[in-house]
Amino acid sequence: MKGVVFTEFLDFVAARYGEDMVDDIIEASALPTGGAYTAVGTYNHEELATLCSALAAATGENESELVRDFGAHLSGTFSRGYPDFFSRSVSFFDFLESIEAHIHVEVRKLYPDAELPSFKVAARTATRLVMDYRSPRRMGDLAEGLILGSAPKFGASARVQKIALEDTDGEATRFVIDID
Repeated sequence: MKGVVFTEFLDFVAARYGEDMVDDIIEASALPTGGAYTAVGTYNHEELATLCSALAAATGENESELVRDFGAHLSGTFSRGYPDFFSRSVSFFDFLESIEAHIHVEVRKLYPDAELPSFKVAARTATRLVMDYRSPRRMGDLAEGLILGSAPKFGASARVQKIALEDTDGEATRFVIDID
């Protein structure tokens, strides 16, 4: 997983809970990297999962909700860092449909070693998009947050229903996304 996700997670924790919490969760996690990340590095996604678990334990908050909130935060980082990914789409649903065909193609140019999840649109109407997410990292909560955080950039308010797909052990999730 790219280091920018790790550095942004630590920034998210610091902004929401303070710098001491960052130190606390790193110390509690016993990470192979010691919690030292660079935005351009590549790290094992398990370290992020460990940090998220440590944060949930330290705060008493629901881990899935924390990861979803972080995903919404991360969408802001991506929209500032990669505005062309957002500006080339006319609507929120157009943006979501562009993830595989455009955004991930461009990300692979920037980071050839990136291991990206897949997003496949299963159905679309004017107010509903059904999209399947697949990743061996099982980061459906993060993907949900990215979706929710991206909607306002297109003037949309989204509601997301997350459905685990059978026999995938968390690797596949269906998102049913409704907008007003």
